[in-house]
Amino acid sequence: MKAYELMLLIDPSLDEEALAAVVEKATGVITSQGGTVDSSENWGKRRLAFEVNGKTDGDYTVVQFHTVPSAIAELDRVLHITDPVFRFMIVRRDDLA
Repeated sequence: MKAYELMLLIDPSLDEEALAAVVEKATGVITSQGGTVDSSENWGKRRLAFEVNGKTDGDYTVVQFHTVPSAIAELDRVLHITDPVFRFMIVRRDDLA
């Protein structure tokens, strides 16, 4: 399995339970595909450099995980159709392999 990092930019108007549900949905996809979540860190609300979907703030969450490369396509698909997720970025981490 390879090491990856996922950064989520989530709608800041969500309450704590809804925010946790969005992160749980992403980590659930990772674990259902046979991966393991190493850490999940909420960076909190931050001001954006430019407006995204009419919002000037966003809630950032970073997830470190290991999975097989074929699971990344499913994670990408699920995050694209998850409405509270404004943007996301999945990066392969060669330094953590």
